[in-house]
Amino acid sequence: MFRPRATPAAATAAVALALSGCAGAGAVGGGEGEQIVVAIVSNPQMQDAISLQDEFRAEHPGVDVRFVSLPENEARAKITASVATGGGEFDVVMISNYETPMWAENGWIENLQPYIDETEGYDADDFVPSVREALSYDGDMYSVPFYGESSFLAYRADLFEEAGLEMPEHPTWDDVRELAAELNAPEDDFSGICLRGLAGWGEVMAPMTTAINTFGGGWFDEDWNATLDSPETREAVETYIDTVQQYGQPGAATSGFGDCLTRFAQGQSAMWYDATSMVSTVEDPASSTVAGKVGYAPAPVADTESAGWLYSWSLAVPSTSEHKDAAWDFVSWMTDKDYLRLVGEEIGWERVPPGSRLSTYEIPEYAEVSQAYADATLESMNGATQESAMTHPVPYPGIQFVGIPEFQDLGTRVGQQMSAAIAGQVTIDEAIAQSQRYADTVAETYRAQEEQ
Repeated sequence: MFRPRATPAAATAAVALALSGCAGAGAVGGGEGEQIVVAIVSNPQMQDAISLQDEFRAEHPGVDVRFVSLPENEARAKITASVATGGGEFDVVMISNYETPMWAENGWIENLQPYIDETEGYDADDFVPSVREALSYDGDMYSVPFYGESSFLAYRADLFEEAGLEMPEHPTWDDVRELAAELNAPEDDFSGICLRGLAGWGEVMAPMTTAINTFGGGWFDEDWNATLDSPETREAVETYIDTVQQYGQPGAATSGFGDCLTRFAQGQSAMWYDATSMVSTVEDPASSTVAGKVGYAPAPVADTESAGWLYSWSLAVPSTSEHKDAAWDFVSWMTDKDYLRLVGEEIGWERVPPGSRLSTYEIPEYAEVSQAYADATLESMNGATQESAMTHPVPYPGIQFVGIPEFQDLGTRVGQQMSAAIAGQVTIDEAIAQSQRYADTVAETYRAQEEQ
């Protein structure tokens, strides 16, 4: 497998993104002692971790944790800029299986395997195998999962039953469009489906790329030719954009994961295709009006066996940290089996971070509340491979992302084009043409490397 290294140009691009996207950081902390700074994404599960900090302080009174919590796009840019340039602001960073192998190769993050091996009862073998492998480099784990996810299609089973509709066992994008059309009721502020439209490589481009894959398209072919203007990619983009424009939520171009989560959980959409981690909120009666009313189906397909992605929000320790032992104390606490039980007992079993540890699904209380989605989650994660989700080989790792350093910038730029097309600010043809030019520039570098 081709292993990309982060280039100075890629790091510079990441810094440029961060300078425009790091406003709004919030620090939370307390107590005295060795202070560590933790940069995380402000998703619901991460906010739960902040709310449980008294438990961590009770176990580690000598460690004072301060959080910088940011929306997903801003967090990516801020964390990348800091780690890539050796800024040293953070002792723990929340990254993913996109960054982990590249940053490990570059020496930007610590090898956590020695810490794992020396921590009694931590049990790294309990991690979901596909996630553990995705967060490893040369056989060692360089980040550990807070939660893991694939993607699936959530739908209002109660409304389907009322309307006499049936969700296919393996829905296609054509099925999704027909069902969305049946249930769409914009006059009641109710959409047939919710899909991300917010610009960003980890926002609109995550679900859209799975559509591109299953239609037979892609970002690059095996010879590093950009293929964003191929007929297959074009059909996927047109299908995705037309679906959300015709049957999706109002203001779709500014809807990210969080917006769709709120909308679906408050009963304003009939379907939602997105990350399996949604279940922690969707099935929580305290924050969702549709808990217990939702069914889950595999990611919609066209020409492939499956279409789900594989992703993990994970915790890593930058090599520049001066508090590595204290950082591991926090990382191991937040990713241990005991933490998952703590969330269940203190906040609710519906809120347990899913998809990281196999043992989670053996906890009786969790098994009871997750019976509607546990199997669907694990099946989606286990089936998320390039071989099953793509029609042809590609020269890079990743399913819903391209595992090269330049993708943060490239994916962001293409995401801006697609979001603009969803908003009607540019035509789909214009968005595709500009995206192809962006991808061509990146492809030239990799073709040149292959020729050397």
